[in-house]
Amino acid sequence: MRNTLGDLNNHLFAQLERLSDEELTGEKLVDEISRAKAVTSVASQIIANGSLVLDAIKIADDKLNANTTIPKMLEG
Repeated sequence: MRNTLGDLNNHLFAQLERLSDEELTGEKLVDEISRAKAVTSVASQIIANGSLVLDAIKIADDKLNANTTIPKMLEG
């Protein structure tokens, strides 16, 4: 499966590495900072969505006392 939370983690660390490039200056640095803001904004929404799904599973599990499986989107 593609696009797991593990993939997101890899993307975030790759973005951090790009921002840490000391040779990146001027407009290229500004562009990378803008890209980083967009990436973190999307990442925050993905994490919030995953958290919501996990909370829903916990509630359902508590209410139904049933075995539940972890959704694919939360596999990492």
